This record gives sequence, C-alpha cells and structure tokens, in this order.
Amino acid sequence: MSLSIEQLSGNWNYPTAVRFGVGRAQEIGEACKELGMKNPLLVTDPGLAGLPMISNAVASCEAAGLKCAVFSDIKPNPVGENVEDGVAVYRSNGHDGVIAFGGGSGLDAAKAIALVSGQTGSVFDYEDAGDNWTLVKPEGVAPIVAVPTTSGTGSEVGRASVITDAANHVKKIIFHPKMLPAIVVADPELTVGLPAHITAATGMDALSHNLEAYCSPFFHPMAEGIAVEGIRLVKEYLPTAVEDGTDLIARSQMMVASTMGATSFQRGLGGMHALAHPLGALYDAHHGLLNAILMPYVLIRNRSEIEERIARLASYMGLEDASFDGFLNWVLDLRKQLNIPNDLGALNIDDEKADLVGRMAVEDPSSGGNPISLTAEEYTEVFLKAVKGDLG
Repeated sequence: MSLSIEQLSGNWNYPTAVRFGVGRAQEIGEACKELGMKNPLLVTDPGLAGLPMISNAVASCEAAGLKCAVFSDIKPNPVGENVEDGVAVYRSNGHDGVIAFGGGSGLDAAKAIALVSGQTGSVFDYEDAGDNWTLVKPEGVAPIVAVPTTSGTGSEVGRASVITDAANHVKKIIFHPKMLPAIVVADPELTVGLPAHITAATGMDALSHNLEAYCSPFFHPMAEGIAVEGIRLVKEYLPTAVEDGTDLIARSQMMVASTMGATSFQRGLGGMHALAHPLGALYDAHHGLLNAILMPYVLIRNRSEIEERIARLASYMGLEDASFDGFLNWVLDLRKQLNIPNDLGALNIDDEKADLVGRMAVEDPSSGGNPISLTAEEYTEVFLKAVKGDLG
C-alpha cells in the first residue's frame, strides 16, 4: 500500500521520541524547550552552517524564547580535536544542551560534545572498550535534540559516536546510554537538497546497517524484524530518491529506513563496518561509499553462514530469484544503477596497507558481529578482493 505525505507523519517512541514528517523542523525550538534548555549549542558541519536550514533552526529557538549559537568546525570524519573544540565552546558560553544537526559527522560530533561537556576526561577516555562507559558521570551528559539531514547513518537514534583518533589513524566508538538523543526531529524535507551521489552513498549506508544487523549471529528478534523491513524500504525507495531528490515520499521512506538501520544494529554489525572503519581512518574516505563497495565482497565471504537467511530475505523483498545469488545480483544491480564503484581502487585505495587494514579490522568492535569469526589475514583477503574488484 502506498502512503501519502500526510500519512508519513507522526510521533513515535522507539528507541527514543521521534517527531517525524515534512515541516517538523519548525518544532526544533519547542523540542529544546521541552527538555529544559535555555541556551542550546547547535552543532553541525561547515557545509550546512551557511544554509537556510541552520538559520531557520536558530530562528525556531529564538521564537521559543531561547538563545542559540552554532558550532561547525567539524571534519567529514570528525576527529577528537573537533570534539574538544566544541566542548570548549559549550563550556565558555554557558550552553545547557546540544542540537545535533546534520549527517553522520555532525550528529556524531554533537553527541560526543554533549557527552564530554560535563566530564573531567577527554573524548577517548570514553571509548567503547571494557567498562569505560562507567567512567561517565551521567548527570554531566547534556540533553540532545537530534535533527538528521541525510538518510544513512541513523545516528539520531544511536547511543554512540564514531570519532577518529587522528594521532593513531584509527576510528574509535564512543559509547554511553545517555548519548541517545532525548528527542529526534526528523524532517525529510531537509534531505531534498542532497546531491544524487550523496543520496546514493548514504542510502547504501542505511542498507549496510540493516543488512549486517540481519546477518548478525546474535539473538535479538525485534532488531531482526526491523532490519528486514528496512531493507525492503531501501529496495523500493532509494533508486527514486537518487533519481528525483524532490520526491518527498521516497525521501521520507529512506529517512525511515535509515532510522530503522541504526535501531536494528543493536543486534550487531559485521565485516563491512569492520573494514570501513579503518579505511575511513587511513584514507579519509566516505563511510557510506566504503560500505557500498565492500558489501558484495563481505556477503560472498560470509555465504556459508548466511545463505539460508538471505534466501528468506530475498523472498520477503519479492525478488524473482529468491536465493543468495538472486540477492547478491540485486545488490550488484543496485550499485550499478546508483553509479557506485565496483572496487576500492576507484577511491584511490591500494593494497599498500593491506596487512594493517586486516589487523585493524579484526580489532574493530564491529567484527564481533560478523556471522563468521574472521582472522586478520582473512580480512586482508577480503580487502584485497575489494581493491581489485575480484568477486570470484
């Protein structure tokens, strides 16, 4: 059944309070006020900082009787220094909450700033390793209103941020339950201006989240069910969103699929992300595009463990060939339709650091959710196939 724009609007609570629908961005100020903010810091990336959507968000806050300042000194793959600079601004100007506004970089940096703002340590002290999260003073985490502007990471409903440790060239996951935004304002209209290639890359990121969650070996039946429908939505609406960025139905459904992906990967991620994280840190490449390129190579490597469940997924999606091969061919056809490169060489990534990539991948937390426990050498093999475009 096809839904109208009016039907694609509403409020829900899973896992957090989401205000969803075209035009809902005008509610940002009221959402901040509801959380007791009087002087929020809006954190976004430099590419968005000068756009009307940011000035409109500030105006929404002012209309609600709030002060609001903007911090936008953030790299596309945010680094620890970006977070510490944002914390300094937050503290010096007496802010009392954070508006996380943007794609994955803006959202992740903002959530990390909110976490560190009331702590005594620095951002990497709270890396998701061991029991580091218990070092956080929960009362020191600033309240967060999240406003996504891409349909990919789903970071608006996540409890973690991915921040690059520039000194060691490694991406680290910063985690605490209170990093989950208290309110999400999800307005698909904010994604209308995204270029087609960014829409494609971020949409494939949403697919990778849902797909890796679906393939994870861990027991989480709710997450598995969400992932299945998220994948179907990508199949139905990503090509349209890329072809016609003004199609608000497609934009809405892709924003839903993105949120579903980040909700479902509570079940775990896998080899795509285990490889994409070190590659993003080493080569500063776009995370969604990396996942898109790596996807078939990781699927093929995991085939022996996921073949039956992928066939079930293909059947649900209505693929004519409801098998692993049918699903793999759909992924390859989709990538071709969206002009996604077939190999990492297209991103100027070569095999010079192959062994290092393998070692970093096996140490990445995402590797724990891969259906097959791969060694560093086996991750290196997958990486080399992706560099060469070898799908054999």
